Amino acid sequence: MNPKTNDIKRLAVLGAGESGVGAAILAMAKDIEVFISDSGEIAEKHLEEIGRRGIPFEQGGHTEELILNADMIVKSPGIPPTAPIVRKAVEKGIPIVSEIEFAGYFTDSRMVCITGSNGKTTTTLLIYHILRKAGLDVGLAGNVGASLAKQVAEDPHDYYVIELSSFQLENMYDFKAHVAVILNITPDHMDRYDHKMELYTAAKFRILQNQTPDDYFIYWMDDPIVSRQVQQIQTEAMLLPFSDHAADDAAAWLDDSGIVHFQTPRDVWEIPRERLSLTGLHNLYNSMAAGLSASVLDIRNDTTRAALADFEAVEHRLEFVREHNGVRYVNDSKATNVNSTWYALESMTRPTLLILGGKDKGNDYTEILPLVKEKVKAIVCMGADNSKLLDFFKGEVAVVADTHSMADAVAECARLAEEGDTVLLSPCCASFDLFKSYEHRGRLFKDEVNKL
Repeated sequence: MNPKTNDIKRLAVLGAGESGVGAAILAMAKDIEVFISDSGEIAEKHLEEIGRRGIPFEQGGHTEELILNADMIVKSPGIPPTAPIVRKAVEKGIPIVSEIEFAGYFTDSRMVCITGSNGKTTTTLLIYHILRKAGLDVGLAGNVGASLAKQVAEDPHDYYVIELSSFQLENMYDFKAHVAVILNITPDHMDRYDHKMELYTAAKFRILQNQTPDDYFIYWMDDPIVSRQVQQIQTEAMLLPFSDHAADDAAAWLDDSGIVHFQTPRDVWEIPRERLSLTGLHNLYNSMAAGLSASVLDIRNDTTRAALADFEAVEHRLEFVREHNGVRYVNDSKATNVNSTWYALESMTRPTLLILGGKDKGNDYTEILPLVKEKVKAIVCMGADNSKLLDFFKGEVAVVADTHSMADAVAECARLAEEGDTVLLSPCCASFDLFKSYEHRGRLFKDEVNKL
């Protein structure tokens, strides 16, 4: 139990989503007075739970006197530090934490935490799959699964596998990961970090806070930003880097014959790459990170091998939808930044029609241009405002089309595609111009494809 909990008599929660409601439930379970405030409209399922549990709340705005009298504030990751109510709380000296940090005050369970610009969800679910297959008592939390705070309050586990965004890590201070994984760091959310890469990188590396010599840090050693930052930091954790080639100090690597090797102080084992259920270079890295995590948690090698071989891919991440008239349709709606789309294109083996567009987060599309020129026969832009995309890609591929709805984008692809092609939805952008979320965008894509 963290000694800070003795000082929390009243908690204010900003944002009534999954994490905010979970934090409120944990507060009530610990006899802490709690108040939820959401500047927008609370979703019906959360409103019902708040009402059923009798949690005081407001929506459509923030009442300062009901928030700034709190001993601590749990802030939704989506609320920026520049929000007026957040600034006023900072001025008053009220501690502001994330739901993950707050939940960590009330549990001593082992935490396996995953961050990175791309691959977080797949790796998190893959590690969770391995731990469950090994028979461990494990919960899934963070950006996937249920609220960590709610699980700590009502459904505690010995282990938690947690996907963490940079936004969540910003407000974590005392929380400790037993296993910390950083998959990669590429430009994302630059609007949140004043377009300064060093600020975004520093937020990601907060995942190493408080680690001891008994803990582990797993990372992709060939990522230039990660490797540079590793040289500049001090951590007591054991470093376990991975690579797609044999390298000095690598704890996991791929050899020239296609065998993936794992070597930690606890274990040495291997698996043929062809046995991995997930294909593509990015998924090789995800599988290496998951395999190393399993090794340091003393999971039997045959269990890990079986789990890496039978794991099913994540929805909206290079998800095969159907083949129609000899054309394959692939849903990669989860690609909300340029680097995600790079990995998707890297895995394409057929002529590709690429659907791009959405809310631009300060993207630089130069990174994907070589792969676009090599593999893409047409780009179909799909967004409220496609001017930046049209200007950048005009003249780089034979066809650049302008559409403003999912139905029109899929119809245009179906018109342009020929037998043997792949239509890839990998938007590079956030979904919030035309859609509620990347999941909403992906489901609509699948709906339109299945109507063909």
